[in-house]
Amino acid sequence: MNLNGAWSFRFDPDNRGFAEAWQNDEQSAYDLTIAVPFSWASPLSGIGDNRKGVGWYRRTLSWNASSAGSRLFLRFGAVDYTCDVWINGRHVGSHQGGYGTFEFEVTDVWRNDSDNAIVVRAEDNDHAYQTRGKQGYGEIRGIWQPVWLEARPDAYIGNAKFVTSISGRVEAAAKIFAARSGAAALSFDFGNGSVRHVVGDIRLEAGENEILTSFEVSDPQLWSPENPYLYEGKLVLSGNFGEDAVSTYFGIREVGTARFGERDYKWITLNGKPVYLNGTLDQSFNPTGFFTYPSDDEMRNEIYLMKRLGLNFVRIHIKSEEPRKLYWADKLGLLVMQDIPCYWGNPDETARAAHEKEELETIERDYNHPSIISWVIFNETWGLKTQTDSSIVAVSGDYATRETFLPDTQEWVRERYRWAKRIDPTRIIEDNSPCLYDHVESDLNTWHFYMNGYEQVRSHIEDVVSKTYAGSTFNYIGGNVQSDAPLMNSECGNVWGMEGGAGDSDLAWHYRYMLNEYRRHDKMCGFIFTEFRDVTNEWNGYYRLDGSDKDFGYDGLVPGMTIADLHSPDFVVIDAPPCQTVDAGSFVTVALLRSSYSDRYHGRLLRLEWEIRYDGLDAGMTGDSGSRQVEWDGYGVAELEPVTVRMPGQDAIAVLAVRLVDGEGAVIMRNFVAFDVRSGRSGGDYGSAGHVVSVPVADFTEHSFAYQWNAIQGHKANGGESGAFVYEVNLPDAEDKPLIGLIEILFEASSKRLLSRNRAGETDMKNVNFMHGEFADPERNPNSYLMTGDRKHESRVNVLIDGEQVGSIVLQDNPADSRGILSWHYQPVHNKLDEAGSYGYMCKVVVPSQLAAKLDRSRRFTLQLQADDGGLALYGRNAGRYPIDIVVRCR
Repeated sequence: MNLNGAWSFRFDPDNRGFAEAWQNDEQSAYDLTIAVPFSWASPLSGIGDNRKGVGWYRRTLSWNASSAGSRLFLRFGAVDYTCDVWINGRHVGSHQGGYGTFEFEVTDVWRNDSDNAIVVRAEDNDHAYQTRGKQGYGEIRGIWQPVWLEARPDAYIGNAKFVTSISGRVEAAAKIFAARSGAAALSFDFGNGSVRHVVGDIRLEAGENEILTSFEVSDPQLWSPENPYLYEGKLVLSGNFGEDAVSTYFGIREVGTARFGERDYKWITLNGKPVYLNGTLDQSFNPTGFFTYPSDDEMRNEIYLMKRLGLNFVRIHIKSEEPRKLYWADKLGLLVMQDIPCYWGNPDETARAAHEKEELETIERDYNHPSIISWVIFNETWGLKTQTDSSIVAVSGDYATRETFLPDTQEWVRERYRWAKRIDPTRIIEDNSPCLYDHVESDLNTWHFYMNGYEQVRSHIEDVVSKTYAGSTFNYIGGNVQSDAPLMNSECGNVWGMEGGAGDSDLAWHYRYMLNEYRRHDKMCGFIFTEFRDVTNEWNGYYRLDGSDKDFGYDGLVPGMTIADLHSPDFVVIDAPPCQTVDAGSFVTVALLRSSYSDRYHGRLLRLEWEIRYDGLDAGMTGDSGSRQVEWDGYGVAELEPVTVRMPGQDAIAVLAVRLVDGEGAVIMRNFVAFDVRSGRSGGDYGSAGHVVSVPVADFTEHSFAYQWNAIQGHKANGGESGAFVYEVNLPDAEDKPLIGLIEILFEASSKRLLSRNRAGETDMKNVNFMHGEFADPERNPNSYLMTGDRKHESRVNVLIDGEQVGSIVLQDNPADSRGILSWHYQPVHNKLDEAGSYGYMCKVVVPSQLAAKLDRSRRFTLQLQADDGGLALYGRNAGRYPIDIVVRCR
């Protein structure tokens, strides 16, 4: 019987409940109603009060098991942090730990003929030894996982562990609990009857019994992200006590690490083959339930939203994930790295004991999920540094405190790693996912980095790869050295690679070149991008916190391209900067590599196609193109023949689009690199008929905006809210152009969404302790510029010549994504962003013929670009998407 729903609730601010025996109080003593299983701090609880301390729950109900004589158990998914439980005034048990599942037998105290009162006292005081993880985003307090009653016979199945082999062999270890000795049989029925196995003649002793057995699955279907096949079915224990049936499932798969070919380092393997892990960091947080999902659909959608990006891997960060969400990872096919939640205090005996208990509870609970391939025992040395002042919490990136990770603590970490290997040899174990290069002993050699800038990212990854080899002391502490363990990145991104953080800004530009840099290196087995969704104080997700999309803009540069193209196991690396400045008409050679972590196309001929795409003043254009066949064979990274292309003969942003295509014409993946093509001609050469006059966007003679500033080294002019920019334009004189028959005005523009810092000039983001619940406004971050997404900001701009309106244009948004090539290419400092990735729309207005006749005589006019409350941003030659200033074309 599911006990989720409305419970009576009361706070105990003075901790009087024990002394006053509140477990015996009537319903009327409880002044609040809470929705279980939501943290009392969360909105969905119906209380939304983030106070630490003690809370009491009460619920009355009548319920009888369907089989007379059954044993009755009260089960809790999780309660943070300690709890005591009473049934009808009698204490039935206590539990400590915020993430573990537990139960109490209540058979002897349950009334079958009347109502029963369940009372739960939960206490959460945020002690330094508590395993809290990242509850600063939203506190877990009290009951935060489902509560239910469960009836069982006198002998029942406590749990069963499955260890599978790709040969089809399945080893099972079942724990049977019996009230008294007797005979029993245990049957296994899975895969719609295709797998049947019976262990008969079992002699049960009173108490705990362990049954070890094995069986073979013929023609096994292997579980993988591409084919997440589950053998669903049930275990049945039978005897003179009756029958206990448990529905469950297993997936047949093997996880490991292995060397391939002549390499002296290992790769990660799934089912005996290399697998490249395209992963993301999942804080597993939502704004209404905090770390408890509002519904099963939302848990399924989380896995779906990762899969649709082409990801095959997720790291559940500092949280023991809800089992139902892990079910959806099993069902839909997503590999999981599961963190053990951390504590924040010193690693004293109390903290160590608490951590070890929850570590065991997590691994025992989640042992059978085929999606889980790795356990991470600690993260970024949190809780492993010994501070003389216990009120100081040493967090990420504080290299000065690295030495406070003391030798005896290092040995404890080694012991925990080896302990985890003993109790679960089927998975990859990582001692500590480090940002301070402080592994001790690990199956994975991972590291974290957050930085922006192509050269910085490239040189950093090359440095890490060059220092990774068996015997290297790099990335290890205390005299420990590397083994041949696989190298992968376990956290990366550009949000914290900024001075003060990047806030909400375009991820797409950085993401593409970072993934290219990873795939250049044969040693690299994968990455974990921070992060899946934006969270309370971090705005660097693939999606926003509410699940709405961010537009990476790749399809605007390469038709059909999505972020999933960058996650293809078969990948063409473009070994070049994301954008280069080149001369018009020049030939450019681009180095290419192939990177394969799938045998799907091995031994086949694939086709490599490429073309140059660019925008003229009037339409999109295609330049140089070509294709060739490539032999696609073998795992890892190898050189491909480079591609040489001719650049357009005019000013342009040229995109070299690359496609890998199979024999049936299906596109396997897409990639691109950009070029700022410059003619060197004053005012620009745009390959179009007519005389062009270029007016820099910052050369306005006046403006009427309440807020105005220039950006990107003066190549972008911003105005908000309503107002106008005014320019004086001189047309070619009669000697240069005797007759002007047609006048067109072209410019790149977007609306202008004003951020908090634009309005008030406030950019102070210091002392934001995002780990412990301090909140900040991302709009105050000096590097913030909202990435293109579902939320639009519209504006209308009227175009006036000498006071006469000649056009009106709706600017749909204020976008920033990979299409803002020039706004990225001309950033002067890699770790201080100035409206990076921002761009506008190509706007074109034709001057009416009667006004053109007047201008043919005067050869000058006043141009006014007038915006409504949505504001106006104008992009010049070295900003935005198009390499133009304000262009007046005369024909």
